Amino acid sequence: MDVKKEIGVSKIMGSKTDTYRNFPMVPRVVFGQGSFNQLGEILLPKRKHSEAPFIFLVDDVFEGTKLIERIPLIFNDQIIFVSAEEEPKTSQVDALVQKIRNGYEELPSGIVGIGGGTLLDLAKAVAIMLTNKGSSAAYQGWDLVQKPSIYHVGIPTISGTGAEVSRTTVLLGPEKKLGINSDYTTFDQVVLDPDLIQGVSKEQWFYTGMDCFIHCIESLNGTYLNAFSQSYGEKALELCKEVYLGELSPEDSRDKLMMASWHGGMSIAYSQVGVAHAMSYGLGYLLGVKHGIGNCLVFQYLEEFYPEGVKLFNEMREKQGIVLPIGICKNLSDQEFDTMIEVAMGMEPLWENALGKDWRKTITPEKLRSIYEKI
Repeated sequence: MDVKKEIGVSKIMGSKTDTYRNFPMVPRVVFGQGSFNQLGEILLPKRKHSEAPFIFLVDDVFEGTKLIERIPLIFNDQIIFVSAEEEPKTSQVDALVQKIRNGYEELPSGIVGIGGGTLLDLAKAVAIMLTNKGSSAAYQGWDLVQKPSIYHVGIPTISGTGAEVSRTTVLLGPEKKLGINSDYTTFDQVVLDPDLIQGVSKEQWFYTGMDCFIHCIESLNGTYLNAFSQSYGEKALELCKEVYLGELSPEDSRDKLMMASWHGGMSIAYSQVGVAHAMSYGLGYLLGVKHGIGNCLVFQYLEEFYPEGVKLFNEMREKQGIVLPIGICKNLSDQEFDTMIEVAMGMEPLWENALGKDWRKTITPEKLRSIYEKI
């Protein structure tokens, strides 16, 4: 009997070797409308003492809203409002960590991120860097984190990115846009309250939802695909179709998209994403294009790689009345194109998942530039 197969761990990125990775999962999750109201009860057993606060990193769009009044502050807990207008940066993480260290004599009881993918990634990164030395830029990569993070909780207020379930926190660094991928990144607790995603603009609802959809297409069509990632990816894809092509009530749509995001994130945890995400990293690094819309801008031109997925994407976009921006790369210099291409081609696991080990025979700088020029 193959014990490794019996315990159900996944082969590393679909490799045909006998090396398996025992990936972490979120140990606790609560789902349901109004479940945010349980946050105080959830955090209470995790409080070390009255002088070790919880730090709440909250999207600043909620400043002055009723949601803030519902955050269960006690003792010297602190809310730090953070703008999600730009992609999360390593410099931003480092500044938040320094602010927290300067404000308290010991480590907080935990970090709670409330917002979209940007805030969730920041919360994960801050929780890691409070126990690890140096700049967060030094940990961009795979399995570079040496010490466990402090307790951290993710509460998404928009669905699609999968940040609530993933083992990475994607950051824009001084030299690259790349995640801190580690077993210590994953949240200890997630609160999935569909009520919190009410009021999101239609465009943002579409872009982040398409991030999930593209996760599924790239995972299900990748060389790293395995039964674990396939089962989650297929369910997430089914839910995306219901949300963006069906006739659901707003309540059902919120519930299903929140579950699609979760399943899509689980799918790529055991496989990998592909062409759209690799090229979106180039757009994000050079131009600051946010991740969800960046994926959409690239994916519309990837018929060569994902013909059925692009067809379905266009059907969803047309049904929802979404018009994508044009001319994003119109006036870029040769050097700027080269920078985007270098960032994109540096995402080797993504290309290998999409096209196999010989991906460089298909993907050249000229090929990538021809796609970027269309955007």
